[in-house]
Amino acid sequence: MSFRVRVLLLLAGLIAAVLGVTLFVVNRSAESEAVAEVRQRFDRSAEILLQLIQRQNDQDAALATLLVADYAFKQAFAADVPTLESNLESLLLRSDADSIAVVLPEGNTLAARTLAGRVVIPTAFAPLVARADAAGAERADGFVWIGDELHAVVLVPLLAPDLVAWVGLGHRVGDKLAANLGQYSGLDVVFLRDGARVLALASTLAPGVTAEVARVRPAPAPEFPIATLAGERFLVAPTPLPELAQAGASVFVLSSLDARLAPTRRLQSRLLTAGCGLLAAALVVAFFFARSLTRPVGQLAAHTRLIAAGDYAARLDLRRGDELGELARAFNAMSTGLAERDRVRDLLDKNVSPEVAASLLRDGSALGGEEREVTVLFADLRGFTTLAEGLAPRDLVALLNRYLDRMSAEIEACGGVVDKYIGDEIMALFGAPVAAPDSADRAVRAALGMRAALAAFNRELAAEGRPPLAFGVGINTAQVVAGNIGSHRRLNYSVIGDGVNLAARLQPLTRRAEFATDIIISEFTRAALRGTYRLRALGDITVKGKTEAAAIHAVDGPA
Repeated sequence: MSFRVRVLLLLAGLIAAVLGVTLFVVNRSAESEAVAEVRQRFDRSAEILLQLIQRQNDQDAALATLLVADYAFKQAFAADVPTLESNLESLLLRSDADSIAVVLPEGNTLAARTLAGRVVIPTAFAPLVARADAAGAERADGFVWIGDELHAVVLVPLLAPDLVAWVGLGHRVGDKLAANLGQYSGLDVVFLRDGARVLALASTLAPGVTAEVARVRPAPAPEFPIATLAGERFLVAPTPLPELAQAGASVFVLSSLDARLAPTRRLQSRLLTAGCGLLAAALVVAFFFARSLTRPVGQLAAHTRLIAAGDYAARLDLRRGDELGELARAFNAMSTGLAERDRVRDLLDKNVSPEVAASLLRDGSALGGEEREVTVLFADLRGFTTLAEGLAPRDLVALLNRYLDRMSAEIEACGGVVDKYIGDEIMALFGAPVAAPDSADRAVRAALGMRAALAAFNRELAAEGRPPLAFGVGINTAQVVAGNIGSHRRLNYSVIGDGVNLAARLQPLTRRAEFATDIIISEFTRAALRGTYRLRALGDITVKGKTEAAAIHAVDGPA
């Protein structure tokens, strides 16, 4: 695929993506706003429902209070049950209530009548009476099942002068209450009877949607409580009403999301039409624009491949006054910088350890240091002066380089850094510039590796007819100051401190025959070891330049 085609596809893709994102954002914003608005209505639905029921109950309580105070009603109560029931039926027809009942103090129904002629079970009102007795209330409000109808009922006491009965009026939880709740909340409402078989008590929705609500009883989601009912998307939430739940019923409030988003859908359709026209125009412009970019971009790509291959000497000849020309000049400057960086890094890698080189390139070369725990290793060839007398200078340097190469490899293999070569002596650091909590173990393992490498090197020298070499290693662990030391014109990364001097003084002790070892460590290194090694205590010794004796140990080998 050519660059020109890719530019066309890129611009077309960007425009399509912008259009898609715009449509998506418009849709999500409209949906989020619709959900937020409906949620506010959801939150108020329980309060509105309680207010509607409370207002109706207050009206029923006022009427019931008038009844219990009426002399004729008291006379009917004192008569037989048929007379009382006849009186209740007459009162029900003259009120707007759906049910009326007289309940004895123990909770049994004495007489009751409903507009629909439903049969009231004797203990229907017992929970309300018990709740009123427990709370010492002057009236009892709640929900009561009368047949398959749910009534919101209020009971007031009939006193003569003590409590002789409760008189209650109730209104059916039906379409009228659902319509009132929907009118005040701006939502659709469905009342359901819970149980093994869920039934719809009342609804403001079409029968098909109501049946779907009764079938699936959608649970609310934390972000978008959306349910598809009869092919239409609705925002659905149950209205929390403990009294209604205790009666075995529930109420759902709903709002059609599709209906609320219909204006947004029309706006999206217009945006899509305009976007397609814009895309067609942009493709024509992009075609000519891409053609003007093909050649210089091709030259830039070719030059990039040269740089990737390491050819920093090549230069890009692109004489343009625009951004592409500026980019070409930047490429040439980058090639020069990369070449200079490689020269500097190559020189650093040859003159200092890779760790120190990385530290200098990363942190700069400012004078100063930091205090840290470091294990210092000094290794010195024995009898080097005598060896130097019997070899030509060129051969001596070659031999020394072979020896130093093998020793340095063992040090670096254990994470150590060669600080400096002092003639035939090696100074190595473990724990600087890169911190290492096991610096003591690394140093001891490096010394053991150097011992094995020296033995292998001596076998090579024997094959060449040369005498064997021997060395001595001194190791100490201490708090030292590590950093760039020197003048502003010449720096050396190293460590200074009393612990460095002790390590340097331990190395010559390996020449003493009574110690019979070529590796000596201080008591401080022994205390810092985490691994297990074959150590041999050599006693306390006072080294040159120190007044206090220090315990030293020989390292005979790994455990």
